[in-house]
Amino acid sequence: MTKMKKMMKKFFITLKPSLIAIGFGLLIGLIVMLIFNPGDAFPALFTLLIGGFNGGLIGIGNMLYQAAPIILTGLAVAFAFKTGLFNIGASGQMMIGAYVAIYIGVKWELPGGIHWIVAMLIGTLAGGLWGLIPGLLKAISNVNEVISSIMMNYIAGHLLIFLIRTTIFNGSYSRSMNILPTAQLPMLTSIFPGSSANIGILIAIAVAIIIHIVIHKTTLGFQLRASGFSMDGSKYAGMNTKANIITAMSISGLLAGLAGALAYLVVGKTIGTAFEIFPQGFDGISVALLGLGEPMGALFAGLFLSNLRMGGFYMQTYGFVPQIIDMIISVIIYVTAISIALQAALKVYGDRLRAWFKNRKLKEEV
Repeated sequence: MTKMKKMMKKFFITLKPSLIAIGFGLLIGLIVMLIFNPGDAFPALFTLLIGGFNGGLIGIGNMLYQAAPIILTGLAVAFAFKTGLFNIGASGQMMIGAYVAIYIGVKWELPGGIHWIVAMLIGTLAGGLWGLIPGLLKAISNVNEVISSIMMNYIAGHLLIFLIRTTIFNGSYSRSMNILPTAQLPMLTSIFPGSSANIGILIAIAVAIIIHIVIHKTTLGFQLRASGFSMDGSKYAGMNTKANIITAMSISGLLAGLAGALAYLVVGKTIGTAFEIFPQGFDGISVALLGLGEPMGALFAGLFLSNLRMGGFYMQTYGFVPQIIDMIISVIIYVTAISIALQAALKVYGDRLRAWFKNRKLKEEV
């Protein structure tokens, strides 16, 4: 029982920054709603928190459908975090993964049982290769991965337009062609009838568990975490830090590429030819921060943010615009970052203060 209490205490201490941030963000949102529509503010907040559950099984299914790519981009950013890297290029990696998956879904004719699997896997690999580039630049020339991955986002955006127009262009709608039915992800309509839910959410959950095991239970994960904790220390310990950087960015890209494949291997989902950087990649940064850089944290943070967005959709019945969700999420992310920084600073200075008092006590005893 004592051990269980200690585990629960540690769990809540770890979650404290996220819980504080969520509470503060919702409070700010409530204040704004009270200013503009005090009569409906509390019912709207309740609707916001319930999220996809407002719509029954259809709403829950649609929430899970939207959550899958957000969870995976969150995992992509969180995985890089663990090695001390900031992969802000998840959007570009997701775009490349989405294009390759759609291309295979349009051009290749394969049996239904394997078509979507092949498209998903090759799309995932394409995202990994796109993530490999900033990893190589960092490892070989020490190019800052934030700068290179941002540049890769814009390169991916323009390259995507060119590739769609020259390979899978539907001139009638100025968008990519629709994928073949055999390339569509299996639906979960038997569980969530009438919704867009598909097997993507199950894949995202499975990947989150696998990444958790890799990071915390394997030698590779230990080396990557060691590199993130101290690059110089891991180098002196005999670890190949350059290989760790390349591996981390490649795996991060794989996860973002998988997000792109899952987001677009669905009925009627196409990509337009106007320049756009996929927003899910930046949502992944929010998910990773809110999940404190942990794979399982990213899983639950992705579900939470997706549920909030669905709640914003239903909240419109009270006259509130869904953009209020972006404001709440922004506040949550800022407060999370500040809470983490303060917690780390308090730990450092608290340790120093305790050491000072201990040394002073020893001197007095002498």
